[in-house]
Amino acid sequence: MTPQEFGLLLISVIASSCGQLLLKLGALQLGKVTGANALSHILSIATTPALLAGLAAYGVGAITYILLLTRVNLSVAAPSASLIYFASVIIGVVVFKEDLSFGRLVGLGLIMGGVVLVASR
Repeated sequence: MTPQEFGLLLISVIASSCGQLLLKLGALQLGKVTGANALSHILSIATTPALLAGLAAYGVGAITYILLLTRVNLSVAAPSASLIYFASVIIGVVVFKEDLSFGRLVGLGLIMGGVVLVASR
């Protein structure tokens, strides 16, 4: 992967991870969805700034991923994009104070190792 291709991957991963963060923040603003409030929650998505920003961040991530796909094999790009999982777990732990169990830590290590193996030539 060239530095330019890695840059596209990094932008895609960062944008998508920011999208995850913003969507979670927006979801917390909405509160828990039940059968009684589902319709109002769905309508509230269009007026919740954090959710709109999260969707926009996902859009940027998708566009840069598409640009990456014009330059890199899918068999390299798709596993490399799994770095979003790594970033999401870190965001969950740091921002939302979620637990990081030993099993999750091992899983993250396996994801990172797999990305390195797949992306290297």
